[in-house]
Amino acid sequence: MARKLLPPIGMFKKIGIVTGGGDAPGLNAVIRAVVKTATGEYGAEVLGIENSFEGLLGETKVRELRPADVRGLLPRGGTMLGTRNRGQFVEHTPDGSEIKPESSYHEAIENLSRLRIDGLIIVGGEGTLGIAAEMDRHGIPVVGVPKTIDNDLAGTELTFGFVTALDVVTEALDRLHTTAESHNRVMILEVMGRFTGWIALHSGIAGGADVILIPEIPFSMEKVVEKVRARDLCDSQFSMMVVAEGAREIDGHLIYQDLGDSRHAPRLGGIGFHCRDRIEQMTGKETRCVVLGHLQRGGSPQAFDRMLATNFGACAVRALMSGEHGVMVALHATRIITVPISEAISNVKTVPLDSQLIRTARDIGVSFGAPDEDSYHDRKIH
Repeated sequence: MARKLLPPIGMFKKIGIVTGGGDAPGLNAVIRAVVKTATGEYGAEVLGIENSFEGLLGETKVRELRPADVRGLLPRGGTMLGTRNRGQFVEHTPDGSEIKPESSYHEAIENLSRLRIDGLIIVGGEGTLGIAAEMDRHGIPVVGVPKTIDNDLAGTELTFGFVTALDVVTEALDRLHTTAESHNRVMILEVMGRFTGWIALHSGIAGGADVILIPEIPFSMEKVVEKVRARDLCDSQFSMMVVAEGAREIDGHLIYQDLGDSRHAPRLGGIGFHCRDRIEQMTGKETRCVVLGHLQRGGSPQAFDRMLATNFGACAVRALMSGEHGVMVALHATRIITVPISEAISNVKTVPLDSQLIRTARDIGVSFGAPDEDSYHDRKIH
């Protein structure tokens, strides 16, 4: 397919906006900023594409968005356009690999041409931005906006929705803390974090957890129990744990939910209950587990996420209008820059094992359940 000729800089008359993947607090703030910037600063028309990229297939589902249509959106969670995961734009082969069916892209691009959409602002995580990169390869000018509450997209220091999720988890820890102390229990909070432990690490420190288990540091249950027993010996008869859903024991496997339905892909979940059972078996101590699940995604974005999402949305329009495409807006040292989408989706941004936050957690007595935990006490920051 021949690459589409780009309009002259600043001459995009109509742009589309797509929200894809899981919802996150701040999505509506991005939509609002895109509409207000495109219409107010550039005189462009904005079409909202509903139900993610699926709205570009078959009978298209789009709606014109004017400033009046986004009034009051700033504090609202979710997305007014609806969202889906990758849908018909990614297929899985029997061996588990992914392919991108050309027919879906050709149909979507033909519909974009029919709708006279000059370029797209695409808001999403790794999967959604992978589709965005493919759209750009097919000649559709695209600027991506990073969205994942896991904060695991490469190329940006923070993604919107992450800080709101931290507030939810920290409040849950505060509430569980009083119950744990009252009953001398071990309380385990399982949080999101498939491949990375950003939510567990940050909220665990903010909420005063004694044990934090993250995917980046495979743990030993003996070390976890050692921390629980040590607290019992020092007159703290309770312990607080935060466990990322993707955490696993050394030489162990990821734990998945039993959905009882082969039509759906397996979902992570259950590591918190596994730890609960093992701790009770090994210590005889009463242990409870709470899974926050989608509570971390919902609700109104807090102030920082509203600001960051607004900044991302406005800067995405500016980048598109200035002739950039195939890029994602990103936060770097308080500045919004653009990075190639290919760079943002090239790898998952994991918690560095030598990060300052992990060192700080260990300095204040937090256990990560690592067999070599004691060796960290002798390390110095240079």
